[in-house]
Amino acid sequence: MRWQVARWARRVGTAFVLLLLGYGAAGLAGGAIPRNAGWRPMEAGSPGSVTIWVESNGIHTGFILPKVAAGAGWRIDWRDLARPGDLADPRYARFDHIAIGWGEKAFFLDTPDWAHVSPRVLLAAAIGSDATLLHVEHIPAPTRASDDERRIVLRPEEYRRLAAFIRASARPGGRPYRGYDRDDAFYDAQGHYSAANTCNAWTGDALAAAGVRVGWWTPFPITVTRWFQARP
Repeated sequence: MRWQVARWARRVGTAFVLLLLGYGAAGLAGGAIPRNAGWRPMEAGSPGSVTIWVESNGIHTGFILPKVAAGAGWRIDWRDLARPGDLADPRYARFDHIAIGWGEKAFFLDTPDWAHVSPRVLLAAAIGSDATLLHVEHIPAPTRASDDERRIVLRPEEYRRLAAFIRASARPGGRPYRGYDRDDAFYDAQGHYSAANTCNAWTGDALAAAGVRVGWWTPFPITVTRWFQARP
């Protein structure tokens, strides 16, 4: 009996490892196939251009956006979402940019970095959840592109489409939650999180909705950031 249990356990373990390897290979392959293949960024400083950033902490990706951007006949203002009163220290709201990303509630709250990743949280997120959040941090504009912050220069219509996608992820009337530090907060969001629809897949889908060239499926941070130069 013990021998049979041990053999069954080995088979389950082998199947799990193969599943993980298959998921990783599929994610890398999907992230290498472009959507909006003909897209090219605007030149920095071009009239009407909007500079945004894709950021990554090695687990989660998201966007760095100007709090207010406007042009002829349009204006995108995030201050109604990024409210000073939701911060542990409202003075951070003086910064002119926000970092914003989407993800599963427990995964977001319990995994600020790799040191906090656990099999329990990974399994719960992979199974799927309708409990999702937007993470909003008040920050100054990045000064230069880096491995963790990739600059993208958008046309006004591209930025408006990106903003519309992000807005659609916010839950109307959702409550705020305290963030990791004094300059950030979480907000109730919409959307179903799963192994197929991760926070990084959300970032890729938002870029694709804007018309930006990005992978077909972007479940991992690298499958998002690889499309954009680390440094000019």
